[in-house]
Amino acid sequence: MKKALALLLSAVFMLSVFAGCTSNNSSSSTTSIQPMQQLRVGMECAYAPFNWTQTDRSNGAVPISNDATGYANGYDVQMAKKIADNLGMELVIVAIQWDGLITALNSGTIDLVVAGMSPTDERKQSIDFTDYYYKSDLVIVVKKDGPYAGAKALADFSGAKITGQQGTTHYDVIDQIPGVKKQVAGTDFPAMIVSLKSGIIDGYVSERPGALSAVSANPDLTFVGFAEGKGFTYDVNQSYVAIGVKKGSDLLDKVNGALASISDDTRSQLMNEAIVNSAALD
Repeated sequence: MKKALALLLSAVFMLSVFAGCTSNNSSSSTTSIQPMQQLRVGMECAYAPFNWTQTDRSNGAVPISNDATGYANGYDVQMAKKIADNLGMELVIVAIQWDGLITALNSGTIDLVVAGMSPTDERKQSIDFTDYYYKSDLVIVVKKDGPYAGAKALADFSGAKITGQQGTTHYDVIDQIPGVKKQVAGTDFPAMIVSLKSGIIDGYVSERPGALSAVSANPDLTFVGFAEGKGFTYDVNQSYVAIGVKKGSDLLDKVNGALASISDDTRSQLMNEAIVNSAALD
């Protein structure tokens, strides 16, 4: 009797051990790798060479999350990739019209605005900005064979029909041109290029990288840069670009840390590549 009881207890113990091992193994086999946290970055995807839309993954393009067939590329995209890698996060690009970017950031639709945006005092009332990630100056894009191609100073644009993108410093500084015929603000740069080539406008204000990209893709265009004291007057915060972050977000310090790890040489290389690649699309 005692022997039988001992055998029974031994059998129960072994079954318990087996069941425990089975349970543990089952738990291990069904454990999945947790997905990386997403870094949702908003941009127009229409402001070359900072950002644009293309139809494939060439040259390191990234799928646009809200465009089933589009891929985003450009300086902003490549910088965003480096930031996401540094933070150990998955980059997600969200295409948003320019005037909706800050709203999307504050609503939580996106985590960052990486869109060639300047940290103006007005924008700083709504969102925070990181350190600069590109420094530039303002120029005017014109027709190569037009009457303003040889301009040297703002005064040379007296009587010209000039515009800039809506909601930007580019549009605001037009008022500094004496005698200018300020036109309705442009919705985006491709539309302004079309207006310029068709003669609807005589020129539009742009940051130098955008002008270089436009001229590379359109040989009939050129741009006018200005010597010191001959061009627009503005604070560097109105021409340099930074990354928009929701006020109080802990991403601010993290992104600044990521930016600090990207050298000036790397930034110049990325911008040069973006200018070349954007021109090759046309």
